Amino acid sequence: MVPAELIILTGALAGGFVTGLTGFGTGLTALVFWLQVVQPIVAAPLVVLCSIIGQLSTLSAIWRHIVWARVFPFIAGGIVGVPLGTLLLPQIELDTFKLLVGCLLIIYSGIMLLKRSTPTVRWGNRYMDACVGLGGGILGGLAGLSGPLVTIWGSLQGWGKDEKRGLFQAFNISILFFAAASQAYSGFFTADVGKWMLFATPGTLLGAWAGRKTYDRLGDHHFNQIVLGLLMLAGISIILSLKMT
Repeated sequence: MVPAELIILTGALAGGFVTGLTGFGTGLTALVFWLQVVQPIVAAPLVVLCSIIGQLSTLSAIWRHIVWARVFPFIAGGIVGVPLGTLLLPQIELDTFKLLVGCLLIIYSGIMLLKRSTPTVRWGNRYMDACVGLGGGILGGLAGLSGPLVTIWGSLQGWGKDEKRGLFQAFNISILFFAAASQAYSGFFTADVGKWMLFATPGTLLGAWAGRKTYDRLGDHHFNQIVLGLLMLAGISIILSLKMT
C-alpha cells in the first residue's frame, strides 16, 4: 500500500508542475491524487494554499509580462463575482450546472484542438474584460471554476503566451488570496491541513520550478495546445466527479 505522504507529495509535484507550466491547474491535477487519501474538507484548503505557493514561486519570472492596466478589470470583476456566486449557490441545481459547464468545456476545447489556428475576437474592451472576470468569479463562488472563462477569453484575444500567462497568473492568484482569506475566516485551516502541507509544500515548489523551465521552451502554438488540453481535462473531470457523487 502506498503511504499517504507519498501520494500527497506526488499530487503536489504534478499540481506544481502544471501551475508552473500554465499559470493555473493545481487543483485539477493534484486532486486526482489527494482525494484518495484525504477528505474534501482537507483537500480544498490544500489546493488553495499550494496554488498560492506555486503561483508566488514563479511570479517573479512572469512579472514583467503582466500588464496591470489590462489585468485589473478581470481581477476587480472576479473579486465582486465570488461572493455573488456563493449567494447563488442555494438557488441553482449544482450538478446540472456542472454538467453543462463540463460539456461546454469539452466541446470548446475539442473544436479548438482540431483547428489549425485559434480564432480571435477584436471587440473586447475593459468593460468586457471586467464582465469576463465577474463571470469567472461567479463560477468560482458557485462551483470552484473561476479559471476556465478567463482562460478562454484570453485565448480568443489573440495574445501571445506571455500575455496570456500573465493574465492567468495575476487573476488566479488574486482570487486564490480571496479564497484563502474566506477559508481562514471559516476555520478550514486545521491541524490536518498543516500536517499535509509539510509534504505538499516541497513537492509544489519543485514541480512549479520544473514547470516554469518547461514553459520557457514552449512556443505560442504548443502553449495554446496545452491550455486547451487542460480545459478538456477539466471538463472531463467535472463530469466524472458527478458520477461519483
